[in-house]
Amino acid sequence: MTATGTIDRPLTHDPLKQALMTAHTTSEQPHGAAHADFITAGAITSRQNRTREMQLIPEALARAHMDDRMREADAERHALRLVAARRMQRRAERVSMRARRALAMAVMH
Repeated sequence: MTATGTIDRPLTHDPLKQALMTAHTTSEQPHGAAHADFITAGAITSRQNRTREMQLIPEALARAHMDDRMREADAERHALRLVAARRMQRRAERVSMRARRALAMAVMH
């Protein structure tokens, strides 16, 4: 399969070497349309860069969404560790109090 390039793997990263949009013939252009000689190389380059940036917007949004999800997952893991640590602390305090009581009972008898 000979694909000319995709958004993730463009054929070239140089906007000047990218395929230009096909120009309309004179009969197809609407009345009052700009002629081809009005289009400068800078305008073509900026249009191609803008098109490429627009094509990459969903990828950037997906990356930002995944960053948010990763941050949420980290916060959730941190909260779960904190809850577990508090539970173990309470259990240790109960065991300590039980041991103190047992020692006190042994000393008194």
